[in-house]
Amino acid sequence: MSETSPRAMQPLPAPADDSASAVPGARLSRVAVAYLLCIMLPVFFKLGPLGMGNLRLLLIVIVVPLLVRLYLGHFGKLVLPDLLFPLFILWTMLSLIRNNPEMAIENTGSTGIEFLGGYLCGRAYVRTSGQFLQLCRWLALIVCLLMPVAFIEAATGRLLLGEILSKLPGLGSETRNVGGTRLGLDRVQTVFAHPIHFGLFCSVAVSMVFVAMKGQMAPPLRFLVAALMIITGCLALSSGALLAMALLIALVTWAWIFQRLSWKWWLLLAMMALAYVAIDLLSNRSPMRVFLSYATMSAHTAYWRAIIFEWGMINVWENPLLGLGFNDWKRPIYMISGSMDNFWLVIAVRYGIPAFLCLALGVFVPLLRIIFRDFRADPRLGQLRLAWVLTFVCLSFTLSTVHIWGNIFSFVFFMFGAGMWMARTEVQAPGSDQGAVSTSGPGQPADDTAAPRSGQTPGTSDRRAPPRYTRFAPNHATQRRRPPV
Repeated sequence: MSETSPRAMQPLPAPADDSASAVPGARLSRVAVAYLLCIMLPVFFKLGPLGMGNLRLLLIVIVVPLLVRLYLGHFGKLVLPDLLFPLFILWTMLSLIRNNPEMAIENTGSTGIEFLGGYLCGRAYVRTSGQFLQLCRWLALIVCLLMPVAFIEAATGRLLLGEILSKLPGLGSETRNVGGTRLGLDRVQTVFAHPIHFGLFCSVAVSMVFVAMKGQMAPPLRFLVAALMIITGCLALSSGALLAMALLIALVTWAWIFQRLSWKWWLLLAMMALAYVAIDLLSNRSPMRVFLSYATMSAHTAYWRAIIFEWGMINVWENPLLGLGFNDWKRPIYMISGSMDNFWLVIAVRYGIPAFLCLALGVFVPLLRIIFRDFRADPRLGQLRLAWVLTFVCLSFTLSTVHIWGNIFSFVFFMFGAGMWMARTEVQAPGSDQGAVSTSGPGQPADDTAAPRSGQTPGTSDRRAPPRYTRFAPNHATQRRRPPV
C-alpha cells in the first residue's frame, strides 16, 4: 500500500554509488542539450515579418511531432498537464479572439510554442533519474559559465555576452540593461530579458545542484558550487530570486533538523496555518500584505504590490470568463505604469479564470501526486523528488511576486515537464534499474527481478518442472540439468 502523507517526501540516505553513469538512461538527449544552449546563448533574427529567436525556432520544429508522440503514448501514460496545458492554450486563443482579434494568431502561437514546447521538451527527453541528474549537471555548468559574465556586468553595466552575439551578421541579442541599479549596484541580467529572470534561473539551478546532486558530487564541491551559484544569483538584486533561494535554504534546513521526524512536513504546514491565523487576528494588516512586506526589498515595493493584487482581483471578478486580453486594466489613477508583478494574477486578469484553473491545476495536482508518492525504497529517486518538489514549491511563492515571459517562461515549464516522469515511474529497490520507465505490457512484470513462485529457486526460469511418473526420488548425480536461463 502506498504512503499517503508528506513523510514520504523526507530526504533519504544517498546511494553508495557516486557515479551518475551508473544509472540507466543517464545520457541527456541532444535536443534537450540544444534547448539549454539556446537558453544560454539567445539570438534573435527576422524571419520575414516575424521576430524569431533560436529557442523559438527549435521549439517550432519539435512541438508538433512531440505532441503527436505524446498522445500516441511514446512517453508513457498521460498525466493531467498533458490534457490541461493544451486546453490552457486554446482558452488563451479564445480570450484574444474576443479582446484583441488582431493579436490572436501571433500571440497565441508565440505563447503556445514557448509554453507547450518547453513543457514537451522536458516531458519527452527527461524520463529517467540518470537523465535528470545529467540535466542538473548541465544547469550547474551553465551558471558557472555565466558567472564571470555576471561579475563583469555588475562592475560595468554592460551585457558582454549579448554584445558579442549581436555582432554576428543578421543576429541580435540582449544588449540593454533594463534593471537599472539597486543598492548602488547594477542589476545583472546576463543573457535574459530582465534581472528577475536571471535570478530565477540561478535559484532553480541551486536547488537542482545542492539537493539533487547529494550522493553524486563530493560534499565540499557541492557546497562550493552551490555557494557560487547563490552569489551569482544575488547579483540580479531581485527580491523574487532572493525569496526563492531563501525559501530553499529554509526548507532544506528544516528537513535536516527534523530528518528523524516522519511527520515534519505536516508540522510545517500546521505552523504556517497557525501563523496565518495569528497574523490575521493580531495584525492591522492582511496576511497578504504582511507576506509581501517580507518578500520584497523595500516597504514601497511591498505596498505597491499589495495594491496591484487588490485591483487585479477587481479586474478578475469583473471579467471572469475571458479576461481582458492585452487591454489596459482598471487601477487607481496614480498608478501610471501598467506593470503587474504577479504571474498567477496576470494569467487570471489577461485570460480569465478558466485559463488560470487549467494552468494552476496542471501544476499543483501533479506536484501533490508526486509529493505523496512513497519513494523510500529507492533513495536516489527520493532525493531527486525532494529537489524537484522544493524547486516548484519555492517557485510557486516567488511567482506571486514577479512576472515571467519569453525564455524563462519556457524554461520554468521545461523544468516542470522534466519532473513528470516521477508521477509514473516504478519505485524499485537499489541495485535494479532505478528511475527507468517501465515498458512492460499489462499483466507483465516490470523487470526480471519479480519474486519467484513458491518453490522456485531464485535466478532460474519460472517454467514449471516436468511431471514425474515414479515414486522413487530422482538420482541427482545422473539427472540431466537444464542450463540456467
